[in-house]
Amino acid sequence: MSSPLRLPPADPHLSGFTGWTRAHWESVADHLLDSVVPYATDGFAQYRLPGRASRSGVVSDGLEGFARTFLLAAFRIAGAGGDVPPALLERYAAGLVAGTDPAHPYAWPPLTDMSQPLVEAASIALALHETRPWLFDRLSPAQRERVVAWLAGFVGRRTPDNNWVLFQVVVEQFLAEVGGPHDPAEIAGGLERIEEWYVGDGWYSDGKGKNFDYYSGWAMHLYPSLWARMAGDSARGRLYADRLHRFLGHYQHLFAADGGPVHQGRSLIYRFATVAPLWLGALTGASPLPPGRTRRIASGVLRHFAERGAPDGRGLLTCGWYDAFPPGTQDYSGPASPYWASKAFLGLLLPPEHPAWTDGEAAAPVDLADQVVAMPEPGWLLHATREDGVVRLVNHGSDRDRVQDPAGPPDPHYLRLAYTSHTGPDIGEEAVDGQLAVVSPQGATSRRRVIEPLAAGGRFAASAYRDGPVRVVTASVVDGAAEIRIHQVTAPAGHLVRDGGHAPAGPEAPETRSGDTWALARRADGLTSVMRGLHGYTGAGVASAHGVNAFGPHSATPYLTRDAHPGGTAVYVSLVVLTAGEREPAAPEVRVRGDEVTLVPPGGEPITVRFGAEHVTVSSRGEPASRSGPPATAAPAGEGGSATSAVVRAADRIARHNRDDQEKS
Repeated sequence: MSSPLRLPPADPHLSGFTGWTRAHWESVADHLLDSVVPYATDGFAQYRLPGRASRSGVVSDGLEGFARTFLLAAFRIAGAGGDVPPALLERYAAGLVAGTDPAHPYAWPPLTDMSQPLVEAASIALALHETRPWLFDRLSPAQRERVVAWLAGFVGRRTPDNNWVLFQVVVEQFLAEVGGPHDPAEIAGGLERIEEWYVGDGWYSDGKGKNFDYYSGWAMHLYPSLWARMAGDSARGRLYADRLHRFLGHYQHLFAADGGPVHQGRSLIYRFATVAPLWLGALTGASPLPPGRTRRIASGVLRHFAERGAPDGRGLLTCGWYDAFPPGTQDYSGPASPYWASKAFLGLLLPPEHPAWTDGEAAAPVDLADQVVAMPEPGWLLHATREDGVVRLVNHGSDRDRVQDPAGPPDPHYLRLAYTSHTGPDIGEEAVDGQLAVVSPQGATSRRRVIEPLAAGGRFAASAYRDGPVRVVTASVVDGAAEIRIHQVTAPAGHLVRDGGHAPAGPEAPETRSGDTWALARRADGLTSVMRGLHGYTGAGVASAHGVNAFGPHSATPYLTRDAHPGGTAVYVSLVVLTAGEREPAAPEVRVRGDEVTLVPPGGEPITVRFGAEHVTVSSRGEPASRSGPPATAAPAGEGGSATSAVVRAADRIARHNRDDQEKS
């Protein structure tokens, strides 16, 4: 059992929002590193942590435990200029020697095509680069040769066609650095491969398709920038810095005032790795954020998890969000997989005198005002409220369709209509949150599996999906804590239409209430999810569940229904709210005339949404409809963030590719 996490006193003068300083980061790093020691094998080559083995087996999992904690140790060692307890250096030096000795009982598995050890080799290579004066260079010539020989197993290996190509890039770059075997064409090829996945304005898809999630930051930006740092390639470094600069302008908004990241995408067990691109921006000089804002957001995230049970009482990171949560864990993840969270400690490479550590914390955008941010590249529309610090992400673009089994269930971490910093999706076939589903009289439920993005600009976003005879076009207009959803549903007569809201979850069952066309679920801390039918719905209810949500064992989702769709095409309008504020947002007046819907907010200008054969348009304040302009930057609500006129025609549909590609990391 690890000793409890001990932190230095808070510094409210330097860090007025979080109280955390560099010393807090070092304390958490030391606690994490000390806590895994009891699980080391003889010779420290592997760390076999408790928990369910991954599909790669316990030996690969043990290597993962070494590699991912070594990355954390490397940032700690390099950030301190080697001035760390000698035992830390000795452990990882011993592990390098034992792991690369084929005769050792806990030797590392070889690097083979498409295998998980390829991922871990990248962490080892980066860690060796950062700690070279204190570790690699102090090994004997024979020991260095063995380390090089093991890493050289990456040369010529096949990887999945996604972020994995970058693991080869950094491993072979380290090999080049120490005079080992490498193929310059493979380094160049990996860097060129990601150019096909760059979609603009700082955003990468993780491979082909529309795979937008945190991998854009902690992988697609991280590895190329660190490679440029290793290689001294200033030209590519400037290219990656420019993209990172653009990306961080959007990315900074994905974190709640209390530090909670928006809960979307896979590999969420990496938790505070979400802040890695923020530190990367400071490290490379690419960040548009004031240095104090970088630390305010990053420290807020680390503190958020530390205060909610991650690491746990043993000092370990479990496969979950706060507590362990097996239903939300991918099968490629083993007990040590969460230690990709080590990337969060990249900021320790900044010297203690860097402004990111010495400047006073500066407010995050959500600290200052309500925010509305359109992100056209991933098809996202973000709205955050200062009153409660909650961030909500409306999803009209990211679906990972190319890697989903067409016969399997849709991925709840990509296909919901909305995600937030305070709720997660329920997992399972019975889940109703964040979905507009059409249910046949026989019980067959339509699934939003392949999203057709249509729009994201101003306060408006839209998309469509088709499932057999059902087609649904959804437009979202956001206003403060509210999302107004307008669905154009085409389906056979007699089908039930159901629209689900957010699913608050916690240790106790949320309070639930409902009326004719409204329903709510309220968590004990006051977080409230509300659905109100504004047009077309005839019923409402709350779906309660147990053991299916990463935020707690008890969850509840309010939903609306139309018991019998009239057949053909009809319009449904709902008010979707998640708030921890004192008041529920007021509902707009709704006027529906065929395929035209006008929303009249209390005291506001009318907003009109029109559904055409191949496009959706939105207009307000009497302006003529026009094509959307450049991607929106963050705008405080009421300061350029209104629903300005836009016509957004359907984006080119992205073809599905390579469903059988492996997705591990």
